[in-house]
Amino acid sequence: MLVTQDSQAIPNSYFKLVPFSLTKWNSVLVLLSLLFSIPLAVILGSLFFPQIEVWSHLADTVLSDYIVSSLALFLGVGFFSLILGVIPAWLVTMYRFPMSRYLEWALLLPMAMPAYIIAYSYTGMLDVAGPLQSSIRELTGWQYRDYWFPEIRSLGGAITMLSLVLYPYVYLLARAAFIEQSTCVLEVSRTLGCNAANAFRRVALPLARPAIMVGLSLVVMETLADYGTVQYFGVSAFTTGIFRTWFGLGNSLAAAQLSVLLLIFVAVFLYLEKRSRRQAKFYNSGSRYSSLMQQQLNKEQGIFSLVLCATPMILGFIIPIMYLMNLALDTYSEVLGKDFYMLLFNSLSLALVTAVLALCIALFMAYSNRNTHSSLNRFLVRFVSMGYAIPGTVIAVGVLIPFAWFDNTLDAFLTEHFNISSGLLISGTVVTLIFAYLTRFLAVSINTVESALVKIKPVMDEVAKTTGINSANIIKRIHIPMMRGSLLTALLLVFVDVLKELPATLILRPFNFNTLAVRTYELANEERLADAAVPALAIVLVGIIPVIIISNSISRSRAGNDPENDSGK
Repeated sequence: MLVTQDSQAIPNSYFKLVPFSLTKWNSVLVLLSLLFSIPLAVILGSLFFPQIEVWSHLADTVLSDYIVSSLALFLGVGFFSLILGVIPAWLVTMYRFPMSRYLEWALLLPMAMPAYIIAYSYTGMLDVAGPLQSSIRELTGWQYRDYWFPEIRSLGGAITMLSLVLYPYVYLLARAAFIEQSTCVLEVSRTLGCNAANAFRRVALPLARPAIMVGLSLVVMETLADYGTVQYFGVSAFTTGIFRTWFGLGNSLAAAQLSVLLLIFVAVFLYLEKRSRRQAKFYNSGSRYSSLMQQQLNKEQGIFSLVLCATPMILGFIIPIMYLMNLALDTYSEVLGKDFYMLLFNSLSLALVTAVLALCIALFMAYSNRNTHSSLNRFLVRFVSMGYAIPGTVIAVGVLIPFAWFDNTLDAFLTEHFNISSGLLISGTVVTLIFAYLTRFLAVSINTVESALVKIKPVMDEVAKTTGINSANIIKRIHIPMMRGSLLTALLLVFVDVLKELPATLILRPFNFNTLAVRTYELANEERLADAAVPALAIVLVGIIPVIIISNSISRSRAGNDPENDSGK
């Protein structure tokens, strides 16, 4: 007989039948994985219930628009995010020029700005009745039809808005990759005749390619998941199509099947990206790292680099937040009342509860994966992490269908046998909303916790076990104190993601329950941008906190940096 600390006596022969150790850790991990796989299973299962009439209508009318618009968003936002993310990351990492130290973290600030909020801001500024066009007419005496002005509420406008707030994903990972590269490799390339441009193109860029592609993957997933921006700009993308099919045509199964097409977009891109990295691998073979010496640019080069790097930050953060602050100064006295504080409480409490639950689940999963060394565990953790690749609209569809079925089935059973109506026990509560948030953002916590846990040597766990400490106490007494910084980062990242989430909240929120994101969306759609400014600012200001923390952590990882020597600087 084999007896382990975490399991009852199990015959040795049993383990010949299964490839993993059947402990309490494995059992709970399997249950959690099955639970969080429900939305994806429901979406895929909808394919077995064809909706021929609805699909015939969609194919004859709007399906081609959904495909073309989503593909244009995919390509346009991906391209501009690469340009806006990679070039500034290289410049602030390798060169010294005016404001370069400030730009290192300032270039991340647009990450705190949800796409739908920057869309509302620029619409208010650039629309026909906005301050810019009004000033043009006043100065020139022209009428509206006397001049041409680009239409902000268009596909091109949506691509621009999304690019301005999503490029930090590419910048963040590209800069981290450039910082971690051995300067010895770059120095050798220059001694072989490569100038700065060729060293970047032929050496640094290939080495950073995996990280850049991961950042691009995040950009693509966020682009295809966006609802607030494309809906406000009138772009017929898959996310708006899912809403119209569900609430306009009243067909949840067809909406779920439309979600499958959106998932195919994401899956094809992720497959091609992974395959391209497998076929073209680049390694940093230098084992010696020296301090990264930044080259001082001359005056002309410095000014050009400053303008190049500052432009996306100014367009993506400074201008919209100044516009929102200007609007808020006129309306805050009317907005800051009981209703606003209720919105703030709802938003913060939802975000906090979800972030804490996600952190606890991620800690359990990451430790279970580390403790059991099971291929099944690794697969389950990776499978659960797929939720981040699924748009909020799709997850909402996958969550509401089974939860509504459960509520209706239970209500029918109780009514028939006991003449009691249970109502909406789950689907009409915040439980459904929190479950959808966890399904969507659990991957953020898992990846952050795993990256911290891998730095703790397994021998520490073994020593603790020899003293009689069980697994739960090892986490409590050893891992949590050593990972406090990373755990805080994971908590904040999920907190802010939940605070900004719009489509899932729109679909799943209980009646008479509102959040800052939903209220901002409602006011903007009613063309009450001035009233939407205060809740929008609240979301942005909270989102700045993890941005600064992430930037500081990357700066401390600079190649050749010795924390002990730098501590007194």
